[in-house]
Amino acid sequence: MSRKQILLSNDDGIDSPGLWAAAEALSALGYVTVTAPLEHMSATGRGHQRHADGSITRKKLTVGGQEWDVFAINGSPSQSVLHGILEVVDQTPDLVVSGINFGENLGTDITYSGTVGAAIEAASLGIPALAMSQQIITNSWDSFPKEVDFSVSAYFTRFFAEKLLTHKMPDDVDLLNVGVPAGATPQTPWKVTRQAKVRYYSPFVVREGDFHGKAKITSHVLKDEDIPLDNDIHTLRIEKKVAVIPISLDLTSRVSFEELENILRG
Repeated sequence: MSRKQILLSNDDGIDSPGLWAAAEALSALGYVTVTAPLEHMSATGRGHQRHADGSITRKKLTVGGQEWDVFAINGSPSQSVLHGILEVVDQTPDLVVSGINFGENLGTDITYSGTVGAAIEAASLGIPALAMSQQIITNSWDSFPKEVDFSVSAYFTRFFAEKLLTHKMPDDVDLLNVGVPAGATPQTPWKVTRQAKVRYYSPFVVREGDFHGKAKITSHVLKDEDIPLDNDIHTLRIEKKVAVIPISLDLTSRVSFEELENILRG
């Protein structure tokens, strides 16, 4: 396979260990350019930060024993991908990879995910895209716990990136969203599955005082007994397989238009 141009981003920020595990793995496939948010930008979806100035800071980091020039973008994951494509790289990338994310991106919560949002941004420009996440059994996602080992997720990042670089996906597959279960090995089976139509994280409010007091929206993770069959959450959590979810940018409901029109016309 000829040397390809790969753009790498994430939503955990330029200093995330998951990003650098992906960078090292992808470097075996081509030339990797990193444009990632300057700060932690989880749960920003595909949104753009109104007050972000889009400034680009060139940094040097050591990855796999080699010194890399990388680019920290003052903006969201989606903005980081756009600045990477429009300003940093000198040709359209063959592939955009987002991740490896601290924590799994599953179910209807993927629209929250900056990791998935960055991949959607690339896909909207017609570029093959891959969003990678790793299940984390901890509540310390924002602190980058050192005990998290991304080596297996890095293996699967390279595996699926190579597939996207060498094979054209079916017409309605605009990006792949891949979740790696905790405790996986390179021999862990992977499975193409559908996105669950349920929330993975159930929100609740913690407030100090009355409505005018300080508040935080946090969440509970879906319990095993509440997980429906045949979807990404079941694949990762119950079957403990790598979940591969093909995502389409076409959000149109798969409904009979005639049936819907009849209902609307009453």
